[in-house]
Amino acid sequence: MPAQTLTALITGGTRRVGLAIARALVGCAAADRSSNEKPNTTLILTSRDPDSTEAQNARGVLKALGARVELERFDPGDSESVASLAQRLKEKHASLDALVLNASSYAPTPLRQLTSDNLSDFMTINAFSPVLLVEELLTLLEKSTLPGGAGIVAMVDMHVLGRPRKDLLAYSMSKAALLEAVRSLARELAPKIRINAVAPGVVAWPEAGKESGEAFRREYLSRVPLQRAGTPEDAAETVRWLALDARYVTGEVVRVDGGRWLA
Repeated sequence: MPAQTLTALITGGTRRVGLAIARALVGCAAADRSSNEKPNTTLILTSRDPDSTEAQNARGVLKALGARVELERFDPGDSESVASLAQRLKEKHASLDALVLNASSYAPTPLRQLTSDNLSDFMTINAFSPVLLVEELLTLLEKSTLPGGAGIVAMVDMHVLGRPRKDLLAYSMSKAALLEAVRSLARELAPKIRINAVAPGVVAWPEAGKESGEAFRREYLSRVPLQRAGTPEDAAETVRWLALDARYVTGEVVRVDGGRWLA
């Protein structure tokens, strides 16, 4: 019996946690590879540069797993890019089953270096664009035929739940705004669409800056009860569950932090 057809959009889905999420979703609705069926999982991944080697490699990995893959150009810092992406998707697809709001911006912004411009940039990328994208794609999401309806998952951060970190003011404000948007949208979108959030601790270390160094990592992990970092796959499995299987869950946030919240 063929598996359920799935069409999913993952912003920033060509690398790191975004790519892990895409891989987790493939296994939920992949066609029987021993048959002649075409893949019944369509993954739409956004990137600022869909022609890059990184994006093309992600496409190859996911196609090898049995998915149909579409790469779309998207800049979450540009409101016109939100509308343009949504219009292209509405021309190509009749419905959308899952939307993962993963693309984001992360960098230190100490108070004495904070400007209205970089504060606005963080809010636009991490909060405004995700909400506007939901609004633009509402008609596609409402047409999902999944048993629990379409599922939206927003990636936030466990530290914006009451464990603020120093020098990340703009980032933290923007992710906290996104979390509150999730809760508000849960009321707005019910009963046809569910929306939840995943709040990771460390599941992928930053690639540059002091947080990429060994000393910082040791100090951070000393406060994690499980005494280790998570993996992109840890976050991805939680996203998969919320998007597809948690049919009676909406407006919730799930921490994936190894117990860091407790320490």
